[in-house]
Amino acid sequence: MESIFTRIEQKYNWKMKVPPIRLTGGFMHKMYKLETEQGIYALKLLNKFVMQRETAMENYAAAERLENILNQKDIPILPALSFGGRKMQELDGEYFYLFDYYDGKALSGKEITEYHCTEIGKVLADIHNIDKKMEKADLDEMEIDWDFYLMEMEKADNCLYEMLKENYALMIESQNNGNRAKRNLPCVSAICHNDMDCKNILWSGKNYRIIDLECLSYNNPLMELFELALCWSGYEECQIDFTLFQSFLKGYAESGGELPTDWEMLYDCNNGRLEWLEYNLKRVLGIDCGEDEKEMGLQQVKETIRHMIYYAKMREQILVNCI
Repeated sequence: MESIFTRIEQKYNWKMKVPPIRLTGGFMHKMYKLETEQGIYALKLLNKFVMQRETAMENYAAAERLENILNQKDIPILPALSFGGRKMQELDGEYFYLFDYYDGKALSGKEITEYHCTEIGKVLADIHNIDKKMEKADLDEMEIDWDFYLMEMEKADNCLYEMLKENYALMIESQNNGNRAKRNLPCVSAICHNDMDCKNILWSGKNYRIIDLECLSYNNPLMELFELALCWSGYEECQIDFTLFQSFLKGYAESGGELPTDWEMLYDCNNGRLEWLEYNLKRVLGIDCGEDEKEMGLQQVKETIRHMIYYAKMREQILVNCI
């Protein structure tokens, strides 16, 4: 069977100048650089197991509508290209997006400065202020069956089983505290990126483009602000720089973003990594995923548990440094 790249060449009448290059990042989908005689493009191959979810098409269509709004408002995004009046493309059951290739790079933790945090804080406020609504965001309570994963992992991987067992109480506490806190969140909803961490901003000097827009939806902006302030200030490396953390919050406020009043509530709400942990436990166990995803799952389970432990340890310091 011809490769997806050959079929794309044929569909769009392109001619590859060099073989496709796999791009870094992409914990869920796969990204490639396509250098053709007609131009240079980025290809995002969508995970076929994600596409099998009942709500996948509806969620992607909603995200595309919001992407168009951001583009019209001159938010510096890298929008998907349209072919035949459609952004999402399909060939023989494989779904993908194509983009103009942007020659930028995602910053590592050591490269991030106060300038970067201030700028991203500002653009986040700009996004949130496009269509803010005084209504409750649609947040489902988390009901992950950790006993199931503990039981299954005991049979599959002893090392991960011991990690889960050791941190079982922390996972239960985080899930319960998060569910309680979300019930008391202020009634506000806005357009949110939902994954605008460091890997999804490509920088070229002081210019940048926001990528990975398929998760755009209406959500609680206070939750996104808190999560991103942490991510951009070193949480990913388990080494938060509170100068960067406060720069992010100040940039958000300078651009008209409304800062929270109850930071402790937001701290408890910020437990979405539990869902990422579950997703990667499924990868390790071979549930709803491809065989080539197990190694990524193993890596991400260990990384996510490390983040959870660090987050719990830093609770007081984080809350003291909120402005």
